[in-house]
Amino acid sequence: MKTKALTHDDIPESYAELVGLFMPRPLHDEVDYRNALAVLDAMAGFEMNADQEDYFEAIAVFVEKYEAEHHALAVAKMTPVELIRSVMAEHDMSESDLGRLLGDRSLGHRILSGERELSKAHIRTLAEHFALDPAALL
Repeated sequence: MKTKALTHDDIPESYAELVGLFMPRPLHDEVDYRNALAVLDAMAGFEMNADQEDYFEAIAVFVEKYEAEHHALAVAKMTPVELIRSVMAEHDMSESDLGRLLGDRSLGHRILSGERELSKAHIRTLAEHFALDPAALL
């Protein structure tokens, strides 16, 4: 089952309501995986209360486990820019979206075109936002 496109305004404040939105449990297929990513995307980058932080962490653990089991080989063969492009496609993000995530709208294009390298702060932000191992972006 596919969830509707979520925004931060759709995110409940209590853990019980969050569970009603998307049950934290192991991900079994790409649909589960994409739905979990949609929830994480809607929550990432915003201030969270304790329940939201716990829920975010639980969903992120299941996403990381699924990625390690199903996406690890493909990721291992990618350059950092290829990996960024891949996760951007999974999250339906544009170059401008990437730039905004990193703090400067034009930065997305410069990184993807090779004009600018990733800083440690960029790597940290991308790894956290996309639930990636930071080493994959080095």
